[in-house]
Amino acid sequence: MRYKQAMATFESACPLDCPDLCSLVVEVEDGRVKRVDGGTRTPITDGFICGKVRNIAEHLYGDDRVRHPMIRVGPKDGAAVPRFRKATWDEALDLVVARLAEVRERAGGEAILPFHYGGSNGWLTEGALATRLFRRLGASRCLRTLCATPSGAAARGLYGPVPGVALEDYVHSKLIVLWGQNPSATGIHLVPIIERALAAGARLVVVDPRRTPLARRAHLHLAVRPGTDLPVALAVIRELFASGRADEAFLADHARGADELRRRAEPWTIGRAAGEAGISDLELGRFVDLYAESRPAVIRAGWGLERNRNGGSAVAAVLALPAVAGKFGERGGGFTMSNGEAGWGVGPEAAIATPEPPTRPVNMVELGAALTEATPRVEVLFVYNCNPAQTVPDQNRVLRGLARDDLFTVVHEQVFTDTCRWADVVLPATAFLEHREIRRGYGAMRLYDAPAVATPPGEARSNNQLFGALLERLGLWRDGDPMTDDELAAAIFAGPAGAALREQLDRRGVAQPPVERPRLFVDLAPATADGKVDLVPAALDAEVAGGLYHYAPDPGSERFPLALISPAIAQQISSTFGQLRKGEAAAELHPDDAAARGIAAGDPIRIWNQLGEVVCRAALSTHVRPGVVVLAKGLWRFHTRNGQAATALIPATLTDLAGGACYNDARVEVARA
Repeated sequence: MRYKQAMATFESACPLDCPDLCSLVVEVEDGRVKRVDGGTRTPITDGFICGKVRNIAEHLYGDDRVRHPMIRVGPKDGAAVPRFRKATWDEALDLVVARLAEVRERAGGEAILPFHYGGSNGWLTEGALATRLFRRLGASRCLRTLCATPSGAAARGLYGPVPGVALEDYVHSKLIVLWGQNPSATGIHLVPIIERALAAGARLVVVDPRRTPLARRAHLHLAVRPGTDLPVALAVIRELFASGRADEAFLADHARGADELRRRAEPWTIGRAAGEAGISDLELGRFVDLYAESRPAVIRAGWGLERNRNGGSAVAAVLALPAVAGKFGERGGGFTMSNGEAGWGVGPEAAIATPEPPTRPVNMVELGAALTEATPRVEVLFVYNCNPAQTVPDQNRVLRGLARDDLFTVVHEQVFTDTCRWADVVLPATAFLEHREIRRGYGAMRLYDAPAVATPPGEARSNNQLFGALLERLGLWRDGDPMTDDELAAAIFAGPAGAALREQLDRRGVAQPPVERPRLFVDLAPATADGKVDLVPAALDAEVAGGLYHYAPDPGSERFPLALISPAIAQQISSTFGQLRKGEAAAELHPDDAAARGIAAGDPIRIWNQLGEVVCRAALSTHVRPGVVVLAKGLWRFHTRNGQAATALIPATLTDLAGGACYNDARVEVARA
């Protein structure tokens, strides 16, 4: 599609991996994006957007954009300037189809591994024809576990698939608890809502190892050691029961497992939990008092607290708090985890049109092992919506796998990422604004069907254009399959629920779920088997070694005493947009940790453990608690002096629930380089 008009303005929506799902107003001249601003179709956006999207033209039209298919002609050595030659789409597709067909015939479909995450994609570009293709090939299944699987399992186990408190309703809260969540970097539209609540007299508590911007303004900041959220939450639960401030009547009527939860929390006194978390008894006791005495009180649970060995149990304990304290039933009271479970009644499976086969599962976290040890051997790796060379734990093992001469790697990508350096074929992909997308929010309870508004540069093709062509060339297309974006969208919105959403989209450009701003126990009940909160779900209890709420101690040692965390930053979405940040990364340390090691601000430093090392410069900050090193997530090769990211130091171990990534379980030492 090519727009010839001199200047036109379009309505769109941002699908990037952020809770806010902003509405956008996009100015386009001759097919090129000239200006992007916030729309007003949702009160969450309220006319303003983040700098990442405001400046997205730099991403769309920068020098790093992949504009045509490329085929490797040089060695697979990860060189800074790898050797590729330009190819036509037909030539590239012929090569890919030949390898897929040959490997499937000789070694079976499970020797093919699609690797994708798609947090910044919707139902058209993450599922749809790509998923259909790999299901019909009988390929190995990629378990998308890098984020939100432990928290999702915990939330569904306790409450079933229900949404939490609407972000708009935080203005009614008298206590707001941000637990492992930094909206200033990941979800900026919650910040003004919190500011309005504070102006009306609300109190703010932040639980985070760092003094984030909102932690600096909070009435109480609990700077817990990474991985100790579980004992802190259990201590609050214990004290609520012990002091008679648990809502026993609510628990009797609306919950199961309260006595067992009380028993499991019993060992965690305020003193013991505070000692384990590295905070004071008085601070933790004050938190209990604030939470018990405030109504409405809401907990915004982020994804930071799930990224460790205790992550699933930690989320479950935090989400149990509003049930124990009886905080439901009023606007602005309860919790918010993900609001993606908002009862939409539609989803991508109808567009995929092929059931999931019982083929080999491969956990994303364990990609390094899958590429170096798995049987049957992975012979084709097809990467899309993801940059595993930089974002997957145990980076050096992943790179050893990508370097295999006998591994055929295809990467479909918008810009030339570090994963492209290891590819045999690189295919140019469209970015949002250049293709249609259907996306529902997981913070804002809104759904958009956003059309393509700009012309893709060069020869970029959307996921559906690519995977539709592969389905046809491999003979996997079936009569009646929905193939075009229009047909896929029609399949998604088929049925009464979809028709109601489609009517809203056609009339207003945005759709809301059947219950807007729901209140749990007023507008809907937990979606569990009996409509009650299950505080110790049997399935989760059986999955956790030692049982749900079992605490595994800190993995640090005398040799590697410091906890490395890699939080999100405001300039990127994971590694997306990393090519636009040209400066060298800095690792933040507390001045006391730096002084003990003879490190000054700006010094070159080594951060290392048994898995690898990162060489970068030091930054000193009292906003980092002692014992913690902060190195941002999503770094690219050129951001550090030795080309390694934080993932070079992060183990490929799994969380207690749902096989999530333990990004915050890296333990390291630091010295001057």
